[in-house]
This record gives sequence, structure tokens and C-alpha cells, in this order.
Amino acid sequence: MAGISTDELVAIALEMAGLRKLPADSEVYVPGEQIRRLLVALDVGVAELLLARELGCDGVLAHHPAGGRAVLRFPEVLARHVELMVEHGVTPDAAKAALHPLVNRAVLRAQTANYDQVPAAARLLGIPFLNLHLPLDEIGRRAMVEAIERYQLELGRDLTVQDVIDALRTLPEIAEAATQIMVPVGTIDRPAKRIAVVHGAGTNGGASVAQAYFAHGVDTVIYLHLAPEEAERLRATGSGTVIVVGHVAGDRVGIERYLAELERRGLEVVRLGI
Repeated sequence: MAGISTDELVAIALEMAGLRKLPADSEVYVPGEQIRRLLVALDVGVAELLLARELGCDGVLAHHPAGGRAVLRFPEVLARHVELMVEHGVTPDAAKAALHPLVNRAVLRAQTANYDQVPAAARLLGIPFLNLHLPLDEIGRRAMVEAIERYQLELGRDLTVQDVIDALRTLPEIAEAATQIMVPVGTIDRPAKRIAVVHGAGTNGGASVAQAYFAHGVDTVIYLHLAPEEAERLRATGSGTVIVVGHVAGDRVGIERYLAELERRGLEVVRLGI
């Protein structure tokens, strides 16, 4: 194989995700050409960069933002929540109001970031380095939606929450995960007539976003993770169901499809913890 560039790695992800440009939570920190052996991890710090060099890798891909613009501008990608909510029938004004607390928290958190530490190490090491977050999550979101739709078509009836769980377990990344799918809000015997897979929007929307879905007729929301205090807020309202897939399991759905495409093109992928 002649090798692949960081620009090509980005282009493949964008094409698979149906995106036109790199979202704010993804970035090429150190551009490079002729990458043949790529270390891939959910999270990358200086230790992982050094490990990549030790293992003879000539490029590193992180899933989560590792610094730079991807950290400082991360709050911008939360706007994707508004798009998803509107697609599921939430009014634009209600969607924006539900997202407001989440954006405020993210903006303040961004101020705490040591945003150049890891990119600076990659520059000193001279190793091509990038992260791809929302594009790979969008690939995963679409795969989850397709799995649920396919399962419902096979059953030929409306789904219950348990059916949705069973549908998600048809994806090997979820079926084989060390964590289990949970239902922290609601019960497995409830109907699941209107379902929203809320992924590929930076992070989960917490209680306020789930409540906006419930108030507009969506009865089942799927998150990768949900803070305990947010689950308590939702349980207090007594409406709707939240299914939690698991962070690593859910992220791997999109990541593995992307990595399979890279391997199909002849790139050697070294997986770290995924």
C-alpha cells in the first residue's frame, strides 16, 4: 500500500457519515502523508503517542477530542441536538430552550482545558495525529436506527422497549460489550412507538433534551450514557423511557465500521482498547 494521508482519513469519514465538512469537535492536529500503520484509541494522551512510536505506527487517530479547536469549539457541535429534535417533531424554539443549559455548561468547561498539551507532544514527536468524533458517531447513529427499523420489519408489529433492546443487540459491538444495556428511566414492557436515537451530537442531552422529546410525542429516547442525577429528574416526571446503550459500546458501532473501511483499503489498524 502506498499509504494514506490525514486528509484522506477525514474525507473517508465525512463521506461515510454524509457530512460536507469536518465538525468542530474533530481536528487534524498534525497533518501527514503515507500513513500505513495507524494506532486508534477512544482517548489519546501523550502516553498513547509514545506507545504509537514504540509500536512502529506512523499515525494516530483518537475518537474523542484531544485538544486544540476540537476542545475549545466543542460546544458548537451540540447544536446537532436541535436538528435531531426538530427531525422528531420538537419545535425549534423548544429544542433550543432544552439545549441551552447543556451549551452553557460546555462553554464553561471548555475554559478549563489544557488544550495544546497533547497536540504539542505530537508535533514534537513528528507523528501525524487527528481525532474524528461526530463523523464516526453519526455513522454509528445511522447503524443503530437501521438495526431498529430492520428488527421492526422482521417482527411486523409495533415495538416494546425490550424489542428495541433486542434490536440493538443485533449489533456485535453492543452484544459483545462488557457493559449491559440499561433502562434507567421507564420499564422494558412499555410500548416504543416513537423512538429517537440521540447520538452524534457531542454528548447526551441529559434530562432537559429527553423531556423535550417526551413533550412532543417521542416515547423512547436512546442515549449512550446518562448521569444518575439526570435519570432521577426524568423518573420524577414519570413520562417516557430512556435506554442507555453504554458509552464504549455505542462509540464502537461507528468506529468499527469506519476502521473496517480503512482496512479494506489496505491500512493496518492497531486498536487500543476498542
